[in-house]
Formats: sequence, C-alpha cells, structure tokens
Amino acid sequence: MSNQHKHPTISFRISDAERKQIETRILASGMMKKDYFVRSCIYNRICVVGKKETIYPLVQTVNALYLQLLEMQKTFTECREHQTLNNLPTSNEIKELQTDYNNMLTAIIDLLDGAKYLWEGEHHETK
Repeated sequence: MSNQHKHPTISFRISDAERKQIETRILASGMMKKDYFVRSCIYNRICVVGKKETIYPLVQTVNALYLQLLEMQKTFTECREHQTLNNLPTSNEIKELQTDYNNMLTAIIDLLDGAKYLWEGEHHETK
C-alpha cells in the first residue's frame, strides 16, 4: 500500500482524577470520545445544544449522585440518633463522592454556559 498512510495518533498520559473529569465532560457533551477530543483541541470550547439524547444521561447521573447524598444523609442521621459511628462512610468514600460531584457540577456549568445563547435570544446576537 504505497502512498497510503493512516492518520497520525495523538496520545498522552493523565492522572486518574483528570481521566474522571474528562469522562464526565464527554458524557455531558453527548459526543463520541474521538469527536470530543478533536473539538476540544481545535476549538478549546464546545457548545452543545441540549437535546433529549444529551440531557438524559446527564439527568441519570445527577439523580444517582442525589440518591447517594440521600443515603449518606440517612446514615449520618441514624448515627446521630443512635450515637454510633459504625455505619459512617469512610473518608475515602466521602472524598470520592466529593470528586464525582465536583466533576459533574463543572460539566453541567460548562454545558449550560455553552448553551446560554438558547435563552439569551436577540440580546446575545447583538453583542
């Protein structure tokens, strides 16, 4: 196959925390990973129009995080009422939940920021 070359590959190493944050942003965008990385590198800012296919997975993730918070609140309340510390979440579990919330909230804020033109209307267009 002379004169036929594959497109070059770009790769890099990231930490576990960076990977989780990137995965969260990809989920929020509704794009394939390849498309997300290409657009991120080229445009550095992505505008995603909210549609059912994009928003539904985001809502599911937010709901799962909400249920985790409710469970944690229930555990804290029961421990306070019974004055026991046996069932409390570990420091690592709390830290992981905090990271998940931070990543998801950042992705939601970025998604809403990119879609704000939808509700700004003509005022936004004249800027």
